[in-house]
Amino acid sequence: MIKVGLCGTIGSGKSTICRLFEQRGVAVYIADDRAKELMSTDHSLMAQITEAFGAECYQNGVLNRQYLASQIFSDDSKRLLLNSIVHPAVCRHFVQWAESQGGDYVIVESAILFESGLDRVVDRTIAVVVDADVAITRAAARDGATREAIAARMAVQMSSEALSSRVDFVIENNDLEAAERQVAQIDKSLRML
Repeated sequence: MIKVGLCGTIGSGKSTICRLFEQRGVAVYIADDRAKELMSTDHSLMAQITEAFGAECYQNGVLNRQYLASQIFSDDSKRLLLNSIVHPAVCRHFVQWAESQGGDYVIVESAILFESGLDRVVDRTIAVVVDADVAITRAAARDGATREAIAARMAVQMSSEALSSRVDFVIENNDLEAAERQVAQIDKSLRML
């Protein structure tokens, strides 16, 4: 089973591109969604989080997201600690999930593919890129945030140029029809591996 990592900046349209692959019968694993799920269901992971951040992290077995967010967003070292606990669990879960899927290949979508270490468990990589102005407009509309807030979030992410230089395939997602053609081309290439 070929494992493919898909990444992109905020507002690049990763979800849209994933849906296009799903329409072609490709199983897609959304790393951020699975991380949230694992933090509430994986008892080993829950124990590690509790040990690192205190019993307040869980109330009656339910993740106290507000408390955890208050711990990590004010302290970079705590954010890095949480990531060092959660990212390996997501990597392990993705590999197990991929082995249970059919088809020629699977995709893991992660905005932080390289930062999380998921790039080390995939065979090929795809970056979804878009013009900065398009990304800001999309993300502001989706998140209800100001253009300035979105631009600030983009400034701390790996740039489209940096992502493009590290991946096997690049999808330019400024235009849906063009993106659909690129997905079809990449799909064909991956099925031939």
